[in-house]
Amino acid sequence: MIIKEFRVVLPLTVEEYQVGQLYAVVEASKAETGGGDGVEVLKNEPFTDHPEFGSGQYTHKIYHLQSKVPGWIKAIAPEGALRLQEEAWNAYPYCKTVLTNPDYMKKGFTLSITTWHKPGRGEIDNVHSLEASKLALREVVPIDIANDVIKSGDYKEEFDPAKYNHPRGPLTTTDWRQTVEPVMTCYKLVEIEFIWRLIQGKVERFIGDVERRLFTNFHRQLFCTHKTWGSMTMVDIRALEDTTKAELDKQREKEGLKGTAEM
Repeated sequence: MIIKEFRVVLPLTVEEYQVGQLYAVVEASKAETGGGDGVEVLKNEPFTDHPEFGSGQYTHKIYHLQSKVPGWIKAIAPEGALRLQEEAWNAYPYCKTVLTNPDYMKKGFTLSITTWHKPGRGEIDNVHSLEASKLALREVVPIDIANDVIKSGDYKEEFDPAKYNHPRGPLTTTDWRQTVEPVMTCYKLVEIEFIWRLIQGKVERFIGDVERRLFTNFHRQLFCTHKTWGSMTMVDIRALEDTTKAELDKQREKEGLKGTAEM
């Protein structure tokens, strides 16, 4: 098992991020869906009285990933292994997402992402209240959305925080995370377990690298679209999600491949 805690500092309030996150998820899903691959939304509905999460929004999705994994994985994995199921419980500011592969790996693969959204600059050492055994495995990975190196194929000028004309930007200094106001942090605890002895370590490291890449690009886009979603309400977001579901189905079936090919 690999345990990584990604800490993403952002020049936003916790309240703003709730809307921005959901808007960015919709946009990212559309950008990654086409040619048979991408996101299929099965459920998006409120939940109440959950024994662990209380109340919030539940989503159930399928990720079709044929074009989005390296050749060495395609060579050893049957078709069912390239389709992931995601269940997510958004009880903001706490969220939990669990990805599995019930078609092929069954209980042999679990990717769990638990997130706390808190004010501050990432100073909370154990926001997830991990026991000592997990703390010993945990690697803390800070993410700087303005200065971290990203792949050339991922770069889009309109999503560059160092060039975003915004009252809280552009983020052009190396120490902006220590000086910007308002400020909040996403504490994303990623637990990866892939039980396939011959390639377990390689796959777990690969998934960890993919998560860092996804978190970095996602939050660059989230911040740089603030002018679009900053005035939206949660009612607006739920309406957008409803219309997007049908759009994603159409894109996956009729449009060409899009987005991040071969992560």
